Amino acid sequence: MRVPLSWLGEFVDLAPGTTPEDVHAALVSVGLEEEEIHRFELTGPIVVGQVLEFVGEQQTNGKTINWCQVRVAPGDELAADGGPAVHGIVCGAHNFVVGDKVVVTLPGAVLPGPFPIAPRKTYGHVSDGMIASARELGLGDEHDGILVLGSLGLDPEIGTDAIALLGLDDTAVEINVTPDRGYAFSIRGVAREYAHATGAAFRDPALSVTADASTVAFPVSVDDQSPIRGRVGASVFVTRAVRGVDPTRPSPAWLIARLKLAGIRSISLIVDVTNYVMIELGQPIHGYDLDKLVGGITVRRAEPGEKLTTLDDVTRTLNAEDLLITDETGPIGLAGVMGGQSTEIGSATTNVLIEAANFDPVSIARTARRHKLPSEASRRFERGVDPAVAAVAAARVVQLLVELAGGEADGLGSLHDATPGSRPIALPTGFISGLIGLEYTPDEVRSSLAEIGASLEETETGLNVTAPSWRPDLTDKWTLAEEVARIVGYDRIPSVLPVAPPGRGLTHAQTLRRQVAQTLAATGHTEVLAYPFVAEKSNNLFGLPAGPVVPQIRVANPLDGEAPFLRTSILPGLLQIAHRNRSRGIVDLAVFELGLVFRPVAGIRYGSSVVPPGAVRPSAQLEAELNAGIPPQPLSVAVVLTGSVVRPQPGQPAVAAGWQHALAAVRQVALAAGVPITVRQGSHQALHPGRTAELFVTTDAGATSVGYAGELLPSIARGADLPAVVAVAEIDLTAVFAEAGAELRATPIATMPAATQDLSLVVDAGVPAGDVLRTLLEGCGPLLDHAELVDDYRGTGVLSGRKSLTFALRFRAADRTLTAAEASDAKLAGVAVAAARFGATLRE
Repeated sequence: MRVPLSWLGEFVDLAPGTTPEDVHAALVSVGLEEEEIHRFELTGPIVVGQVLEFVGEQQTNGKTINWCQVRVAPGDELAADGGPAVHGIVCGAHNFVVGDKVVVTLPGAVLPGPFPIAPRKTYGHVSDGMIASARELGLGDEHDGILVLGSLGLDPEIGTDAIALLGLDDTAVEINVTPDRGYAFSIRGVAREYAHATGAAFRDPALSVTADASTVAFPVSVDDQSPIRGRVGASVFVTRAVRGVDPTRPSPAWLIARLKLAGIRSISLIVDVTNYVMIELGQPIHGYDLDKLVGGITVRRAEPGEKLTTLDDVTRTLNAEDLLITDETGPIGLAGVMGGQSTEIGSATTNVLIEAANFDPVSIARTARRHKLPSEASRRFERGVDPAVAAVAAARVVQLLVELAGGEADGLGSLHDATPGSRPIALPTGFISGLIGLEYTPDEVRSSLAEIGASLEETETGLNVTAPSWRPDLTDKWTLAEEVARIVGYDRIPSVLPVAPPGRGLTHAQTLRRQVAQTLAATGHTEVLAYPFVAEKSNNLFGLPAGPVVPQIRVANPLDGEAPFLRTSILPGLLQIAHRNRSRGIVDLAVFELGLVFRPVAGIRYGSSVVPPGAVRPSAQLEAELNAGIPPQPLSVAVVLTGSVVRPQPGQPAVAAGWQHALAAVRQVALAAGVPITVRQGSHQALHPGRTAELFVTTDAGATSVGYAGELLPSIARGADLPAVVAVAEIDLTAVFAEAGAELRATPIATMPAATQDLSLVVDAGVPAGDVLRTLLEGCGPLLDHAELVDDYRGTGVLSGRKSLTFALRFRAADRTLTAAEASDAKLAGVAVAAARFGATLRE
């Protein structure tokens, strides 16, 4: 909402020297958000001049220019720039005659752009200034000719300052109007808020106009057969008529300037007046050409298949929920959104029917969004318009059309008012102080509520408060408490850091989740957030290792028709992020996401057709039914790596991302959660055969699969425009956290020396090295401190179909130094178990 300061000053006292920044600061103090400051970006000297004579000259390029002599100062006085009273100016426009008074920008002036004015030689003459058009002054889009002041009904003295004459010295402040503060979409509402902030005297413009009753009834009926949310589409509908309007009269310069600063372009006097009143009072107004109306007006819902051509020359197919304005010919307007073309006010309109109505916010919001047709009117209606101001606004339009357009007020009109009575809100004594945490006196509470326009009634327990008609957002004692805090001043509320009670803080699962995220971030991975909506084929590909089809949940109103399913895996979203980064030149990538996935159980129907009321807590039975309609949502973490994990540098070649680095991320997650994760060779329909690991958590009940890691199939990587090697991993953290202890315990640092030995075992080539390693850890007993695979050899000296696995073993006792014999005995015990399970033999 843009608020010109001169307009604001008509309804509230602005102290001398008040700047736009001061107005912004005052409005911010009562909860309105500041945006920008708007000005006409020009400086003088810009004055009124009169064309004394001009000569048309044909140029070689085919263009005809006028060499004009323009008086810019009365008599023999000096011009505003200190120059002569008559200036020679080259002008390419032709919409003026000798004697016309025009706007002259003298040397030294600066027009919007910025465009400085200086004497310059052109077309064989030195043009000492410029005769300006409306667009060059920033007043509008008209640029076909210069601005002739007589066309605006002005006849000022020569040499008059044109900036002040045309209202170009005004400034507007812009504020952001939140959905609950619809009354601030008007000068009236903003002036009231400024008065709240500063204590300045407020003059309600709605009280300065008398809403005269019509003497001849204009037929209007409201026939709303399908109310939304139990509310009738039009609670108020007021009409008034003005006849004999002069369609040739221009809009006054002050009105054009104010509308321009308010962000609305000038169209014609009749339309400008309706827009002016809308900005002033917050009541959208629509004008009809009375001679084009056939019969009376009926407000009703659309019938299936009906069409309407709106003012933007678009023929729209209507929905049964659309609220329409109709006459005997059919629809003539989308109520509260945009009028129809058939009754449009044009250049020949002389008789006008004014409509000021109050429409249901929900109905208007749905219609505007359905037809993708936001308008100044719909923005106000969907936030709530004062139903009591409709008749006043219609009378104000009539007043201005009589005053500015030479019209005559007609007795024809109507008033339909079905506004429900306001319901008092019970406000217990002490409630506001207890809620806000600051002691408010009874006088502060009463005066604050009275200041916003509420009526008060004392009761035994406190107050009964009736909100003013322009505040539909005041619905309960909590919103009243917010108003008292706002009017008394937010600065009164102390900033106190709450003290957490003992025993409170993060839950065990929250702590583990944070540790996992911090560990991955500390090891070079970047946390990202992907959309949880994916295509069906992505879920089938990544949802479960078993594939190829997994149960899925389809969203009823998806944001993207190509991705209407809730994700069963995080990886599709991460791969999209990797693709987007690669398309922007970022090829070395290590990203991860922690989030929920949706794993519905096959055969169970999820969702609920019952929507509980918002103001009532659902019963235990209903709550159980709603919870049963929610699919399992385990917490998962996924990692994607592409490109190089180590960038090339002098003396250090690049290290490409591969399955090893995906497993390294898995180990970091296991370390952060304090839960050992076992890696076994596995398979997955989306991962490379032979480069896929299945992840397990082993408990007394057995091994539980918690995820997988490896490299993406090259064909899938190519299809996603990714490199041939893409390392991925995904872990079910809910399953991992279920096995995590209450706290992580660090392993004491060993103080005794270690005995190291190497061991080479020959096994069948199909035996996984990880299985052999786990067997050694089991068979060597408690003296084995550490074991790792250091070589996998297949070649000369090893039979075909066999492989030699070399392990580095470290033995250590906690209370003594081991002998070589003790270490060898432990090693041979492990060899015996491996021989029994896999037929392993020592390599000579």
